[in-house]
Amino acid sequence: MRIGLITSEPSHPLLSLTTALLAPDHHVDVLDPRTPLPVSEPLADVYLLKARTPHALALARVLEQRRACVINSATATALCQDRTSMAALALSADLPFAATRTFTTLTRLASGPALSGPAVVKSRHSRRHDVVARVDSPSHLRDLAAAHPDEPVVVQDFAPNDGWDYKLWAIGDRLFAGLRRSELSPEGRGPTRALRLDDLPPGWPALVHRVGEVFSLDVYGVDIIDRGHGAPLIVDINAFPGIRGQSGAPKALAALALSRSNGADTDRLACRGAGDVGRSGRDRLVRQSPESGPAAEP
Repeated sequence: MRIGLITSEPSHPLLSLTTALLAPDHHVDVLDPRTPLPVSEPLADVYLLKARTPHALALARVLEQRRACVINSATATALCQDRTSMAALALSADLPFAATRTFTTLTRLASGPALSGPAVVKSRHSRRHDVVARVDSPSHLRDLAAAHPDEPVVVQDFAPNDGWDYKLWAIGDRLFAGLRRSELSPEGRGPTRALRLDDLPPGWPALVHRVGEVFSLDVYGVDIIDRGHGAPLIVDINAFPGIRGQSGAPKALAALALSRSNGADTDRLACRGAGDVGRSGRDRLVRQSPESGPAAEP
């Protein structure tokens, strides 16, 4: 069997360990989206889309047009990079996601009405080194806008919590969990602590699986904060995160790749379609674009 890795970092621990598990019996190809080459036949049985750059997404779409199986699909991956669309789909599906407003630029946000209280300001488009900051005063917001004047952003009211982010990851049906200081914490994030699934509040594992269904994701991360007494608030969803240091994650990814190959899985669709992003939520998104709906600011 042939497995393709769409990544510029094949040495990433999750991918390298997964490759080591697959390599004895299967052929693993690396497609670096920074230097795209014509994809020769035969296509791989399944591709793992670890990169999220425009070139990587374009490559994934070409493969999907040629009826290749790509995990996660380009459509689902791109959706998770747009925090406006992410929030709109999550809220339309009744997921406990933070209410989100969109502003065309940080300058526009800073020049408008004052925020009603502490807020979290994030870049609309999720990427490395994007803007994520807690804003407590107009002067703080002006300073942030001066540093990133043209950055499109989303705003979420700051939700009181215990200062910890619950990092939950899914690879197919397998779940993994960790606990890490919020990136908004004055002490900084620090290391991720291992967390047993049995230590999660009731209902949280089912919630993570529901996120995968709504967003049509097979490998993903869900960041949750506890608002008190186990009440979850989802603050971010990531397609194909690193899942570092989680025992069993490479084995789960190898098993998923083998099961999702075209025609290999008889219990469900072998591979999600390129446009298959949570039908019920997707239909609501079509009826109300996040650019024109109440989640957006002019």
